[in-house]
Amino acid sequence: MEDPRQFVTPRDAEGAAVALYRLAEDSLGAATSQHADACDREIAARLAAMLAPGQGARLDALLAGAPSASTYRHLWRALARVERSSASLRRPFALPVVVVAAAESGAAAGTTLPGVIGDIDVLASSMREHAALAGNTSFALANTLASADALSLPNLGDLLAPHRGNDAVPPPPAAMRVHGAVESVHLRFIIGTAVAAPGADLFRETAPGAWGMPFAQALSRMLGASGVAVLALPRVPLPIVEAARQGALAQREVGAQVFASNAIRAIRARVGEPSAVISVHRSDSGPQDAEVRLSLSSPLDPRSAEGFRCALSPLDRVDDVVAMLETLLADCRVTDVRRMAGVHADRDPATGQPLLFKADTPGAIH
Repeated sequence: MEDPRQFVTPRDAEGAAVALYRLAEDSLGAATSQHADACDREIAARLAAMLAPGQGARLDALLAGAPSASTYRHLWRALARVERSSASLRRPFALPVVVVAAAESGAAAGTTLPGVIGDIDVLASSMREHAALAGNTSFALANTLASADALSLPNLGDLLAPHRGNDAVPPPPAAMRVHGAVESVHLRFIIGTAVAAPGADLFRETAPGAWGMPFAQALSRMLGASGVAVLALPRVPLPIVEAARQGALAQREVGAQVFASNAIRAIRARVGEPSAVISVHRSDSGPQDAEVRLSLSSPLDPRSAEGFRCALSPLDRVDDVVAMLETLLADCRVTDVRRMAGVHADRDPATGQPLLFKADTPGAIH
């Protein structure tokens, strides 16, 4: 499907950023691997200088001003490699956790779940016992749940301060609000620091191993509140840059699963099998802002439609997000799945609401 995003470098972009864009483009278009490698070494050296306290705004502006998605991805991958290849003995990392919460009674609606973990040693012990972090046992976890914003590029230098021998200030705890009986999906991170030999690969896991289940059960209990059902879903610990990305993907996937499960169940109970339409929309908020949207409806209930919106980050490829949604629908046994060709407006001009399509809309094709 078509990508609606437009990448434009600001006219006031600093010279150092423009030079990095040129290096990235030279690397991507290099005729030889030797030339690409030389460009990438220079990129890495310049990015390493930005991974320091007080440099977050420059780093954020650098990525935000990338002239294309391919340049953005190249610089982001280089940044992730710089962090992962740190020669420091102290290795900061983050463990993404998706928290699904719902009120079991009306009285519990509006409950705030804590952003502080009651017994962090229990979680660390389960990781040590089951050889998380490649069996490394010399690590510590902060007892707070940090927000996604705490891991954003403007804050990256401060989070990485420990590997430069500086004192680090842990991110503040981020509480979670339970709005009602419908599950809410929250993304939080547990920040940690490991001590390991330079070059040691602590982040081999691609999915939680034997530590995952006891960790999830213990954290779910710690975050629970009276009348609230809580499910904590940990992902593998990763360097900060990679953890932020994987956490965002996990939250979107779990959010889509929760939405689809609830909406499909409701439509089937009311009128029968649903139809699904996937469409791409350009956002009114900016040229780089766009969404892939999923609409679930039934021709037997023409006034109703349920929608889920996937905001596209510069690291996302439209077809990958569409494939994720189509796989989810197949797992839910939805057989009538259609795509809307082209790029569409953000809002319905008649209602002012986010634009969603139904299966009988002209242009919706299997």
